[in-house]
Amino acid sequence: MRKLSGRRAVWLVMKRELNTRLRTRSFVVGTVVLLVLLLGYVGFQTSLAGSADKSTVGLTGQATGIARQLQVAAAQSGRHVDTVTVTDPAEGRAKVEDGDLDALVSGSAAKLTATYKSSLDDQLRKVLDQVAQQQVLDGVLSSAQLEPAEVMAQVDGTHVQDDPISPEPADQTQRLVVGLIVAFLLYISIITYGMMVAQGVVEEKSSRVVEILLASVRPWQLLLGKVIGLGLVGLTQLVILGAAGLAAASATGVFSLSGFATGTLLWGLLWYLLGFLLYATIYGALGSLVSRQEDTQSVVSPLNIILIVGFIAGINLLLQDPSGSGTKVLSLIPLLSPILMPARISTGAAAGWEIALSLGLTIALVAVLTWLGGKIYGNSVLRIGSRIKLREALRG
Repeated sequence: MRKLSGRRAVWLVMKRELNTRLRTRSFVVGTVVLLVLLLGYVGFQTSLAGSADKSTVGLTGQATGIARQLQVAAAQSGRHVDTVTVTDPAEGRAKVEDGDLDALVSGSAAKLTATYKSSLDDQLRKVLDQVAQQQVLDGVLSSAQLEPAEVMAQVDGTHVQDDPISPEPADQTQRLVVGLIVAFLLYISIITYGMMVAQGVVEEKSSRVVEILLASVRPWQLLLGKVIGLGLVGLTQLVILGAAGLAAASATGVFSLSGFATGTLLWGLLWYLLGFLLYATIYGALGSLVSRQEDTQSVVSPLNIILIVGFIAGINLLLQDPSGSGTKVLSLIPLLSPILMPARISTGAAAGWEIALSLGLTIALVAVLTWLGGKIYGNSVLRIGSRIKLREALRG
């Protein structure tokens, strides 16, 4: 049978994978599940943002006179406080226990008492302290025959001068959240579709379909077409999730559809392509070492462990300090760069030279692993039976 040209062979294999995988129920269901989880997370963040800066405080006794002062002080601190007048302190305590009130405030303005269920929000505590301290200060200034309003105007106008060496972006928290979401999606996509490559290779090998395919195409063409096809399937899913996530987050106000969010998504897509090429080729090569699906997990476990351990360690370091030396080193390791570097780029912690270096190292490793994976695949894909040792596949 006449061999197809390299480009034509890769194209046909890639097209076959796309047509097969995009129409499967598992792809549709998986995308919907991930989409629901992503939108649920956005909704959860929206509810947290709406409730984190809002408190309902009951005022009883003399404390009812500080309602306006409490609301103004809270607003100055970026918090919204709703006040409720409580005539019966016992009823107020019951409402605190039931969660209807965050706190019940009693006593004089200069000596407030806050009754709460188990813990009092630190920001709310500071606001209450500020109200009480202001009352005490006003009394002291009045006894000294000074006008409290004039003195406080001078005090409020005094601020420390800022001189940041590396100023943190105002939206640093949003950047970190977006970076972590992108890292998580890349990790899930790479490990999921990488495993699909390995399982697809084993399936074709065990059913002897690969023997028919290799009558028309070369082993490396079959592997490359499979990797590109499944990579595009994963890319399609990522684009759907990324676009939906950005739209939902923008609509709910979790963050604005700004340059950093869009830029992070584009960087994420680039790193996904590199990461998938890097991992999927090896997944395919390792899958060719066995002839039964039940043996697949045993040959790909070392690769999965590297990916899982690196992801967990990297995420913990990102949460601690995206600019830290440990985070920087891990993000420059090619096997982890596709997951960690986009997250660091999102936070603004990655310098230009770091991005360029990680890209260069990753591309170089992709080239090496593509050659190595192709050799393993070519030497073992037609060998049916017991598991082939990696040393034999490399030597064959």
